[in-house]
Amino acid sequence: MAPTGTACFRLPSLPARARGRPANPPPTASLHRRHSLRCSAANGDSSNPNSISSTSPPRGTVADGVESVDVNGLRRPSAPLSGLTVPGARDPHWLPRPLTSADVMEANGKGLKVAYQGCPGAYSEAAAKKAYPNCETVPCEHFDTAFQAVQNWVADRAVLPLENSLGGSIHRNYDLLLRHSLHIVGEVRLAVRHCLLANPGVKIENLKSAMSHPQALAQCEHTLTELGIEHREAVDDTAGAAKFVAEQMLQDTGAIASSLAAKLYGLDVLAENIQDDKDNVTRFMMLAREPIIPRTDKPFKTSIVFSLEEGPGQLFKALAVFALREINLTKIESRPHKERPLRVSDDCLLNRNFDYLFYVDLEASMADPKTQNALGNLKEFATFLRVLGSYPTDVNEP
Repeated sequence: MAPTGTACFRLPSLPARARGRPANPPPTASLHRRHSLRCSAANGDSSNPNSISSTSPPRGTVADGVESVDVNGLRRPSAPLSGLTVPGARDPHWLPRPLTSADVMEANGKGLKVAYQGCPGAYSEAAAKKAYPNCETVPCEHFDTAFQAVQNWVADRAVLPLENSLGGSIHRNYDLLLRHSLHIVGEVRLAVRHCLLANPGVKIENLKSAMSHPQALAQCEHTLTELGIEHREAVDDTAGAAKFVAEQMLQDTGAIASSLAAKLYGLDVLAENIQDDKDNVTRFMMLAREPIIPRTDKPFKTSIVFSLEEGPGQLFKALAVFALREINLTKIESRPHKERPLRVSDDCLLNRNFDYLFYVDLEASMADPKTQNALGNLKEFATFLRVLGSYPTDVNEP
């Protein structure tokens, strides 16, 4: 899949003029050159110097000593070349990037191995199946393991939670995004419907304890109290809690997990939708080794992370580069810089401040010149800037 509005041509070697060949081409060749193929970028914005990459390469003309380009490649020069530099040698960034597996994969994920954190039956597995319906899911013990599975070619993709509408951001995955060189290639939202599970024959009044992921326990805190279940026990994931309750045949402990986990581990569903807030949605990111080519024909998001120098108005200045170009920000998250956790002030050696990274989601595509110009502007004063991914927005119902 090629980027919207961009054409690509080959640059063959320029052959030397053959001995005895007339300097002027025959009339038929001259007529043929009039039907040359132009290479341009319809969405390019060459007027703004802040663009981080050129989208429309300079085109050779007869006056430059190079004729127009047609479907057969670059035509023979009409005059001896003097000091000609191939545009790609000056700025190779305008050349189209080769297609990758992330660009040409089937939409349903057939044949893909998709890593997720947790045991079979976890909500993350349901999100992976929603993102890639026909994929082969690969359970991983930890978030870091799922990142490594993709990076080491054990899996093709990873689907991991990024934020929950009740519990907020999953900070561990924000930190891992910087530690690993994977790219966000999509997002998927999943409605979380917690169920209270127990072994067959166990009633709600028999339960003294509930086991689940810490966020799941927090999301069901008031309901568990109303049911008379006072003790909470946190484990790594919801499906893991269901598996433990089933394997240990616990009679006084229930698990908070999905109805799918109940089927997989032979547990009874004692209560459904026990989360305190019924609008409980988790946003998952889809990760790949290679980025996808951004487009402008449908809604896109772009996720970035940057850091700034200490000083008044620095964050305001950074956010202004998007406001001035009418680019909407859907999320901003600050995290302490792991490699530079403290910053010493110049005027006082005892004045130590936290150094922060800012994670921002934009309602924009990297194929839009406005986005490129905004990031080019930000790069002028940011101490660090990285694009985590430019990917389609999930517009489906959770």
